[in-house]
Amino acid sequence: MSALQNKKLVIIGGTTGLGFSAAKAFIRAGAHVVVVGRNEESATSAAVLLKEHGIVLTGDAISESTALHAIDTCISSWGGFDGLYHVAGGSGRKFGDGPLHELTLEGWKKTLDLNLTSLMLSNQAAIQTFLKRKTAGTILNMASVLGYSPSPGHFVTHAYAAAKAAIIGLSKSTAAYYATQNIRINVLAPALVETPMAQRAVHDEAILAFIKTKQPLDGGRIGRPDDLDGAAVYFMSDQSRFTTGQVLAVDGGWEISEGQY
Repeated sequence: MSALQNKKLVIIGGTTGLGFSAAKAFIRAGAHVVVVGRNEESATSAAVLLKEHGIVLTGDAISESTALHAIDTCISSWGGFDGLYHVAGGSGRKFGDGPLHELTLEGWKKTLDLNLTSLMLSNQAAIQTFLKRKTAGTILNMASVLGYSPSPGHFVTHAYAAAKAAIIGLSKSTAAYYATQNIRINVLAPALVETPMAQRAVHDEAILAFIKTKQPLDGGRIGRPDDLDGAAVYFMSDQSRFTTGQVLAVDGGWEISEGQY
């Protein structure tokens, strides 16, 4: 039997990048998915590729109704709800995120809303649903190595780092609280992965040279979305039934490498 056979899963932030790669991997592993994205164009193309095993919705993860609607759609369309994968988030650099002495209040608020508030809302919706239905369930949250392993030379967005660190704290505290209900909550922490958010770094020769030694695995490269798929399948499956409150870095060696400028 496939790892996710008959699982009904929701992905918030699932029409591009890491979330969309996971959606395809979940379907290959036997799941039915509901994915949510903000962009109409990416949602349309995702729907074509996911075909009969995936339902694609558009919505803003910061809206209180988005995750609830996705979960309700999962239950009404697929007959159940087994797990949530929250991927939605992104850089707040364009809003004013940066080093603390330059960080604007708008940059702080927008970055935390985008990365932390959206995740709180989706996790809350999932927990409420599991409790109401009296079922076990799994939640997987997306953090970043920048939440605990900073890079002051090239990746200096302090609100983003604070949000990603907070995701780890929120996930661990809720994992502890809901473990007696067999609700598992875990975290993935990638380093630099080639996604729409990472285009600034992907086209910067100095950053690419830095990554060569900071992420030394497989020749020293930027991560690919599918590098995280195996871990995501594990956490969303019953293979991780005795695992909660954990943070798994899928980072090419970032945390243990010095990186050369």
